[in-house]
Amino acid sequence: MRRLSVVLLSALAVAGCKKQQPPPPQQPAAAQPAGAPAAPVAGKVLERLDAPPYVYLKLQTASGDAWAAVPQSDVKVGAEVSIVGAMPMNGFESKTLQRKFDVVYFGTLGGGEAAAAPAGMPGMGGAAPAGMPPGMGGGMGGGAQPDMAAQHAAAAAGPTEVGDVKVPKASGTDARTVAEVHAQKVTLKEKPVTIRGKVVKYNEGIMGKNWLHLRDGSGTAGKDNDLTVTTTDRTSVGEVVTVKGTVRVDKDFGAGYAYPVIVEDAKVAK
Repeated sequence: MRRLSVVLLSALAVAGCKKQQPPPPQQPAAAQPAGAPAAPVAGKVLERLDAPPYVYLKLQTASGDAWAAVPQSDVKVGAEVSIVGAMPMNGFESKTLQRKFDVVYFGTLGGGEAAAAPAGMPGMGGAAPAGMPPGMGGGMGGGAQPDMAAQHAAAAAGPTEVGDVKVPKASGTDARTVAEVHAQKVTLKEKPVTIRGKVVKYNEGIMGKNWLHLRDGSGTAGKDNDLTVTTTDRTSVGEVVTVKGTVRVDKDFGAGYAYPVIVEDAKVAK
C-alpha cells in the first residue's frame, strides 16, 4: 500500500508540473518579401526623392513599404497613388541619389496623377525632356500616360546599317565573342563574361539603365551577331569598348519584350 501511495503521488506531481508549463511562444508571421506588392503597385506616399527626370516614391502598400520610380511629377507626400505598368528592378542603384535600392518598381502614375507635372517643365508639348527615356515624354501634357513599351522598343531595335564591324576578341578566361555568348548561353547563364565590340546602338535612362547593342563581326546577321547589354556606365555609338557583365537567359521585362540572352549590370571600359 505504501509503495502504491508513493507511485500515485509521483504521478500527480508530474501531472502538476506539466500543467504549469507555459505554452510555447507564438511564432511571428513570416515577413513578406521586400518589394512584393501586387501589380499595379498602390499605396500612400511616405517619402519622395527627386532625381530628374524621375521621382522616387516610397509607398505604404498592403504588402509593406515599396519604392517606385515614375516620370517627374509634383505628387505630394500623403497622397494615395497607383503605379501602372510597374516593372521591378532588383538591386537598382541610382547614381543621382547615390543610393542602392533592393527593388524599385519603374512605371507611370495612374489616373489623373500623371498629368500633375511641375509648371514649366520642359517637354509639355509631347516631346521627351532632355535625358528622359524615349517614349516617356508624351504623357507629360494632356494627362496621357507615358508609353513604357516604347522604351523597350527603342532599346530592342537594332541598328539598320552599321557597315562592316571587325573587333578582336577580348582576352581572359571569361572572354567571349558576341556569337559565342549566343551559342553558349545555357552554360554561361548567371556567369560573368567579357566581350569587346563596337557600340552600334545606345539608349540612355531606360528603366534607370543605359542600353547598348554590341557587335564584333562574329555571328550571322539577324541571328547571333548582335548582343544587348545594360549598364549604368555611359558610352556612345561608334565606340569600341570592353564590357564585363552577367549573362541572363530568357529575361522578360514585360510589355512584350523578352530577350533570349542579354548581358546585364555590365561595366564598360574604353
